[in-house]
Amino acid sequence: MSGQPTIRLATPEGKYFLFQRRMPPELADYEKALHEVEATHESLLATLSFPDTPPKRGSVYTALISPPATPENPTPKPVGMALFFYNYSTWRAAPGIYLEDLYVQPSARGNGYGFKLLKYLAAKVLEIKGRRLEWSVLKWNEPSIKFYEQVGAKAMDEWTKMMMEGPALNKLAEGL
Repeated sequence: MSGQPTIRLATPEGKYFLFQRRMPPELADYEKALHEVEATHESLLATLSFPDTPPKRGSVYTALISPPATPENPTPKPVGMALFFYNYSTWRAAPGIYLEDLYVQPSARGNGYGFKLLKYLAAKVLEIKGRRLEWSVLKWNEPSIKFYEQVGAKAMDEWTKMMMEGPALNKLAEGL
């Protein structure tokens, strides 16, 4: 592969956002959860943050990676994404980044794009004097787990991820 892939933060304008709108269903299909996708063009625009705009609802950003430009394809379309937000560790007294989604299209896997997206986020963590980059991975997703271990990540087996949504969330908000 000649040249270097390009990583840029997604913007709401232009063809790159079209790629981003396609990503949630592709990722959900890979994770065997396509039936859970509720994201629409409008909901993504309303909830994602973009460079040079005021942060929205937790400042969720998307880094897109495109293959190297070639004379035949001077403006290649993105083939992968990392959706992330900034978090904070009270134990470390330091900021960090939580990687919500990492996805590379099947046809582009094996070219180092996932690694380059993780490297980009690691550099962002250090840029803010942060201490960690963290994410969740489905227990059955052995290829991803092996990839993450190869880049130095470790499982946090002592933690259980918790979530609340729908009626349970409403009930708690109302005071049970």
